[in-house]
Amino acid sequence: MSALIVQRAGPAVTVQDAGWDGTLANGLSRGGAADTRALSEVWALLGESGTAVLEMAGIGGRFTCDAPMRIALAGAKMQASLDGAPIEWNAVHAMEAGQVLDIGAAVNGVYGYLGVGGGFDFPKFMGSASTHRASGLGHVVTANDRLLIGIDRKAERVGLALPALSPSTAAIRIVETAHTALFGQEVLERFQGAEFTRSAQGNRQGVALECETSFALKGGQSIPSETVIAGDIQVPAKGAPFALLADCQTTGGYPRIAAILPCDLPRVVQAIAGSKLRFRLVSREEGIAAELAERKARAALGKACRSLLRDPADIHDLLSYQLISGAIAGDLE
Repeated sequence: MSALIVQRAGPAVTVQDAGWDGTLANGLSRGGAADTRALSEVWALLGESGTAVLEMAGIGGRFTCDAPMRIALAGAKMQASLDGAPIEWNAVHAMEAGQVLDIGAAVNGVYGYLGVGGGFDFPKFMGSASTHRASGLGHVVTANDRLLIGIDRKAERVGLALPALSPSTAAIRIVETAHTALFGQEVLERFQGAEFTRSAQGNRQGVALECETSFALKGGQSIPSETVIAGDIQVPAKGAPFALLADCQTTGGYPRIAAILPCDLPRVVQAIAGSKLRFRLVSREEGIAAELAERKARAALGKACRSLLRDPADIHDLLSYQLISGAIAGDLE
């Protein structure tokens, strides 16, 4: 089998896919790619779905290969080059045997993703090849790893890119949980009017949300432990909210003031330390409509891919381009 060979890797490069489904009762959270939108973009670029990719937190690494392959890059933009030549992010490229792929630091966001045609061939546990460090599952990528690759059935699909999403300043949408009513209307209004700072304290389990005001629940913080999932916003005793992410625990005893819509969760996942975040409570019906719209948008990503090399026939203002940089006499060599 062909392989991607790791010459150097950042401290948090892991194998991820869509994660687990139906394993909460076994004490295993969803896991999988922290940014599910970016995972969908990698799959759309490659023209396949369900395959495992590399998730790179903050910084990527240096890679080479022993056979021709396709690579797709998505998520937080990182500095990337192939044999020293810069390559487009949010795109799928051909990589020839022996070429060197360098992926540096993120220039926006936190998690970048590297996919390959055919996907990384790793053993699955309960249906997923994802890495869940707290459970000791999956694979953390290190130097000298030889990452085997599955059969690529769409090797000709290269030179395509997806338009980058414009940064959104809109409030992140949240819905009520079983505990929301315990906080009272005044606290909820304060929560929605507050500006939160994404703390440096955070990882794939969750991120702290700093704010000048406290949202502590009156009458005590301890409640019977209940099921929690990615997107839940817990409020510990000090009153500073904590947003749970992909590798969160499966039960928790802190009250949950609200839950982030899954379609908006990637914005929290990719928020760098110091980023400002706001939240807006929406109805269950509005939340369902937003999720359905996002599901439809992700299903259409494959058709949204466009060629990196523009067809002159599609350039309406072709004559405004400088197509010739100079001229020589016809009798000169």
